[in-house]
Amino acid sequence: MGKVKFVADFEVRASQKMLYPYLNSASGLSQWFADDVNINEDKIYSFFWDGDEFKARKVSQKANISVKFEFLPETDEDEDDPNYIELKLNVNELTQSVFLQITDYSDFDDQEEQLDLYENTVHNLKELIGG
Repeated sequence: MGKVKFVADFEVRASQKMLYPYLNSASGLSQWFADDVNINEDKIYSFFWDGDEFKARKVSQKANISVKFEFLPETDEDEDDPNYIELKLNVNELTQSVFLQITDYSDFDDQEEQLDLYENTVHNLKELIGG
């Protein structure tokens, strides 16, 4: 089965500067994105969802704009084509609205279920920040 790139945008009523720490840090991510997130001395992030642990490395970041986590390979296929999640803040120039764009590249192929999952996740973020 091939990997699928899922992309969704969610409007969030908060500034990029306010939102970025929730995307960029283990403590921020654990408040809304995963059940828990830890980082070890080798800068490997451990994401926990429903009791399962997924290890990732932060491969890129742009202050107040985006962060990308690449998951450590679990199979030979992952070695050449790793799963990743990118969280990016975009501003609509006309309205100045801030949008959180989530890109999830993985072998999860139920787009509708994935959208529901991320809608709930972003809802948690909105409740957290009051946006």
